[in-house]
Amino acid sequence: MTVQERIDWLDEARIGAALARADHVEDAAQVREILSKARTLGGLSEDDVAVLLSVKDPALTHELYDAARFVKTEIYGPRIVLFAPLYFSNICTNECVYCAFRRSNHELDRKVLSMDEIEAETAALIDQGHKRLLLIGGEAFPKGGFQYLIDAIERIYSVKRGRGEIRRININVAPLSVDQFRQLKAAQIGTYQLFQETYHRKTYAEMHLDGPKADFDWRASAIDRAMEAGIDDVGLGPLFGLADWRFEVLALMQHIAHLEAKFGVGCHTISAPRMEPAVGSEVSLHPPHLVSDEDFKRIVAILRLAVPYTGLIMSTRETPEMRRETLELGVSQISGGSRTNPGGYATPAEEQAAQFTRGDHRSLDEVVRDVAACGHVPSFCTACYRMGRTGADFMDLAKPGLIREMCGPNAISSFMEYMLDYGSGDTNAAGERAIAGEVATMEPKLKRYSETMMRKVREGKRDVFR
Repeated sequence: MTVQERIDWLDEARIGAALARADHVEDAAQVREILSKARTLGGLSEDDVAVLLSVKDPALTHELYDAARFVKTEIYGPRIVLFAPLYFSNICTNECVYCAFRRSNHELDRKVLSMDEIEAETAALIDQGHKRLLLIGGEAFPKGGFQYLIDAIERIYSVKRGRGEIRRININVAPLSVDQFRQLKAAQIGTYQLFQETYHRKTYAEMHLDGPKADFDWRASAIDRAMEAGIDDVGLGPLFGLADWRFEVLALMQHIAHLEAKFGVGCHTISAPRMEPAVGSEVSLHPPHLVSDEDFKRIVAILRLAVPYTGLIMSTRETPEMRRETLELGVSQISGGSRTNPGGYATPAEEQAAQFTRGDHRSLDEVVRDVAACGHVPSFCTACYRMGRTGADFMDLAKPGLIREMCGPNAISSFMEYMLDYGSGDTNAAGERAIAGEVATMEPKLKRYSETMMRKVREGKRDVFR
């Protein structure tokens, strides 16, 4: 690892001052002006977000949620993207006190997957109906070093199961060099995702005691190196519960603003993980800054208004009820049927090696059924990655609303493929109703596209997209 200079875009003093100003008085007129601005779909400034973070009045909170629902519907419509994490290892060189994977935790069964085991995990996920994976593991490369990761990506893409396959792999691994990021790009990954965990330096030092991850600046600058290497879809996210959640959101805004200023485009996704119990971690049982359910919903709603064209991801850390509520407030991507331990799909009984406790234990089919029953359209589409609609090109289509002309029909087509190949009877019944409801709202041209694509899928064609 090279020496990384101190990053200059994070300004803790400015965040503190913004929160102090917003906390001084709750101005309903100012809040409503910001919510009105958010409804124009242009995003919000750091100061705007600080004001919304301090809203406490129930009536204003209701208006905040209404605005988030409006923005979510206007940009994303009813579609919800589905994916699953594939853990390749739980071996780690770091000492993160909140994580089960930390080096000194002897309560955890350690495992690293062989290439054959990665293939078995991939096959199990394909048999569920997944098309998109997040490859993730403890921050230590297995024997073979970085090449192991490249080999794993190649093996996953090679697996075919009847009509099923993984069409896009996203990656969440330790910070890399620019050259290594270039190799990931050449391996045809989608999004590179990395969580800072906490942007609060003092808290970061207290929570990351040893290992490469203890270097705050090396981690905070990793997204820059990824984008310098040509990876233009990147994902951010703090682990809510380590520091004041309001501070984390404003720091996240500063990180996004830095990326936009330097690269012309911010992050493609934001994840909103909330700390959950982890084997062998006392800190995880008593988060330093516990985030209530109501504050968690505020986080999602405010992020949706602040960065309207960024995908918001909700994992199976949360319960089905919370996931259901946050879908309405701004979440656009969720995992389904997930396991957080290496080997957990091919051997689901072995959960002693999990990174954290899941709140949602449902199968993918159950998750899909619930999403559809709520009127959303589950999407397994990966077309944008393969058509080059990424980074700035994606935003050029998204901001004028043109991306919906692709995403709406593509979501329906990919969901129809899932129903025909993997869906249960009850899930398919809910899915048909959800699709019919969405098609009925489409303008004639998009309706024709969707109906033509669905007909092709019913006739046996697969991977139909615009």
